[in-house]
Amino acid sequence: MTIREIAEWLGGEIAGGIIEGKPEIDRVAKIEEAGSGSLTFLANPRYEKHLGTTEATAVLVSRELDLKKIEGRASVIFIRVDDPYVAFLHVLKRLTPTIDPFTSGIHSTAVISSKATLGKNASVGAYAVIGENAVVGDNTKIGEGCIIGMQTQIGEDCLLYPNVVIYHQCILGNRVVLHSGAVIGSDGFGFAPKPDGTYEKIPQLGIVVVEDDVEIGANTTIDRAVMGDTRIQRGVKIDNLVQIAHNVVVGEDTVIAAQTGISGSTKIGKHCMIGGQVGLSGHIEIADYTVIMAQSGIHDNIKEPGKSYFGYPADEARKAQRAYIAMKMLPDMLREFTALKKKVADLEQRLLDR
Repeated sequence: MTIREIAEWLGGEIAGGIIEGKPEIDRVAKIEEAGSGSLTFLANPRYEKHLGTTEATAVLVSRELDLKKIEGRASVIFIRVDDPYVAFLHVLKRLTPTIDPFTSGIHSTAVISSKATLGKNASVGAYAVIGENAVVGDNTKIGEGCIIGMQTQIGEDCLLYPNVVIYHQCILGNRVVLHSGAVIGSDGFGFAPKPDGTYEKIPQLGIVVVEDDVEIGANTTIDRAVMGDTRIQRGVKIDNLVQIAHNVVVGEDTVIAAQTGISGSTKIGKHCMIGGQVGLSGHIEIADYTVIMAQSGIHDNIKEPGKSYFGYPADEARKAQRAYIAMKMLPDMLREFTALKKKVADLEQRLLDR
């Protein structure tokens, strides 16, 4: 694609360098690694330093970028767009060849119950197993080694990468993506202590419901409910290695980063952002549009929407960060206090000696 074609396609505005002829873009690259013929982008101000050194032919930048920062780079062409990162992703998908890892049709080694129902154009990979009375929707692709339990329902246009396991009776909506090793519907962690010190297993009789347009990362586990359902609502995006316990509800368009653990019966609102290695205790509620920063611990309800939290135990981000900065200053403050205490003691002794 030429630079002019890319700019027109993205609804962007060309600025900066001088276009001679019809320079072609044939690949995309990071701003610090880009060479001739490459398109890159600038979305994070931390990378502005690379504007002076990048060898890219063209750079996607924000419409708000101060053009003075690119003075002297006449060889670089800038395309100004509303969101450079999103625009870059569109070009990336268009210029990068894609490989469909799923085989078409039903592999001869797949084990499919005679009572299961497969929709039009559904495909099933080698050694996959589909249980009795399971339903698979149109155009859904099931990778090698997947296990689909009995009475499970899977919607249309879903992608299940190899070795996904969905336990019995769980429900997936349309356009759901499950990456390798994801387990949906395993038993919740429920054990009642007995007088003799042993534990009685609490029956996990509910299901998991995953609504439309959800993507779940590799080796993430979502437990079935004790009763009712564990529910992942429409548009949720979950990273790898996340644990979601029984009867949890994750609200629409919430994103959850890797190694987060959510304890049972917790309810997370819509459009929340949860960083990596966050821990949420059970039976709490998180308001809509909450941001929880990485490695934070949440032990109580968050009732007011739109706030950010940080720390362990977590507090509002600005307050927690001030406390963190103050804590880092404690060793120096302690030394100063000790020295001051000694000076006071010396002065008192001199007064007594007079």
